[in-house]
Amino acid sequence: MVCSHENHEQHSHATHATHATQQQDNLMLCPQCDMLVALPPLAYGSKAVCPRCKTTLSSRWEEPRKRPIGYALSALFMLLLANIFPFINMRVAGLGNEIKLIQIPQVMVAEDYASMATLFMVFVQLIPAFCMLAIILLCTKVPIPKGLKEWMAKMLFQFKTWCMVEIFLAGVLVSFVKLMAYGDIGVGSSFVPYCLFCLLQVRAFQCVDRRWLWNDIEPAPRLDRPMEVGRTGLRQGLRSCQCCTAILPAELTQCPRCHSRGYVRRRHSLQWTMALLLTSILLYIPANLMPIMVTEALGNKLTSTIMAGVILLWGEGSYPVAMVIFIASIMVPSLKMLAIGWLCWDANGTGKARADSERMHLIYEVVEFVGRWSMIDVFVIAVLSALVRMGQLMSIYPDIGALLFAMVVILTMFAAMTFDPRLTWDRVNETIKKEPQGDGK
Repeated sequence: MVCSHENHEQHSHATHATHATQQQDNLMLCPQCDMLVALPPLAYGSKAVCPRCKTTLSSRWEEPRKRPIGYALSALFMLLLANIFPFINMRVAGLGNEIKLIQIPQVMVAEDYASMATLFMVFVQLIPAFCMLAIILLCTKVPIPKGLKEWMAKMLFQFKTWCMVEIFLAGVLVSFVKLMAYGDIGVGSSFVPYCLFCLLQVRAFQCVDRRWLWNDIEPAPRLDRPMEVGRTGLRQGLRSCQCCTAILPAELTQCPRCHSRGYVRRRHSLQWTMALLLTSILLYIPANLMPIMVTEALGNKLTSTIMAGVILLWGEGSYPVAMVIFIASIMVPSLKMLAIGWLCWDANGTGKARADSERMHLIYEVVEFVGRWSMIDVFVIAVLSALVRMGQLMSIYPDIGALLFAMVVILTMFAAMTFDPRLTWDRVNETIKKEPQGDGK
């Protein structure tokens, strides 16, 4: 009888441990507001959303390996085609010029603008290509070293923000409108493949879920402490790994799974954000005052600033394009810098209502999304300077203002990344909600 009782106890403990393990698999700390939520079973094509800040926590796709591999492989093939064949062409007074995508940085290097060429190559060619290759290698069962897998997964999600393929494509379309006043503009055989590459790489990113990918590389580390759904990790002595989403003890600075270092809150988050913000403001003033582009026509040189370009387009009747450039290059950077400053002031303040945190979180998400679109003007100049090479008849060159403006955009993007959005929620009273909301895609 004693033996039977012991066996029953062992079986009970084992069942309890299995249940706890299964339950822990479904728990996740929201990376934006730090709320511990229990993920519900997800149907194919649906996602789990945080009940407090509405951030997407996880998504479930049918064929989670085949879909991203298919999209990424197709994207790489389209990128190859886009670089092989002519991209766009222009004819002015009987003179013509045709460029390939790969020739854009070559022209800028030849004109001593290697910095602009580097930005183009990194954001439009190298980073997108690396991300597509990383998705293929991580989703296939290729026998690669575990350390390399972890590094590729880290880089994939860090580089995602810096893929600016769709912004460059928008810049090309704006360039067409600008050049129509001077001559005939045409698209080459690689223009359509590049448009397809843009769509396919966006779709490939959508089909890769960070939580699923890291669980596929290695299971999340286990915790032997009770966790209460509906409370923040900060109040339970827990933290979320910002790299792989694993739930870790607050005192553990290195994640056992992805080996990333982290803390309960990003260290010196507000100081770093404010330092980057002030630097970007200091650069923003000369970026608007100094010329971003030099147009040489029949021996006469004409320099133009960002605002001068907007006024010129408006005067020529290109109202939509003038509005796009004005919003992307003047309004967005200015409002973004104001919003980042407001976020820092709010996070450093005292006593706030829940509604304030929800509003500040919405501002943070908008800042994170729209900030990189300010690069559109930089890409417009890259396309114009590469295409308009007609000798004494007409030539366009980038100027120092374009580089300064690109640095403003990059610094404000870093400022948004160094800001910890969980700071806006830390003083909000917890509202316990057991499960996140599920949304269909």
